[in-house]
Amino acid sequence: MKKFFALLVLAGVANLSAAADIVANAKAAKVEQCIGCHGIPGYKATFPEVYPVPMLGGQSAKYLENALNAYKKGERKHPSMRGIAASMTDQDIANAAAYYAAQKK
Repeated sequence: MKKFFALLVLAGVANLSAAADIVANAKAAKVEQCIGCHGIPGYKATFPEVYPVPMLGGQSAKYLENALNAYKKGERKHPSMRGIAASMTDQDIANAAAYYAAQKK
């Protein structure tokens, strides 16, 4: 039992250190999918009902990372965003968040 617990602790520490290694790079952001909706002022999606689409420029990078991770985990409900976020790595999320945080509102 002690060995099992020790392995769990080591796995958790390894996971934390891997997450800490991510350095956001706005220039490497893959935002082509995002711009279609989030780059059009006043755009409203029509699936499955009319959703207002937030403009992302100038938002906090941490907020954007948290939002994308919540979509990825299914904690935030929007089918398109869930699919997009699920395809993103932690590095992709950090890069996209840095890209939009650097934009003007």
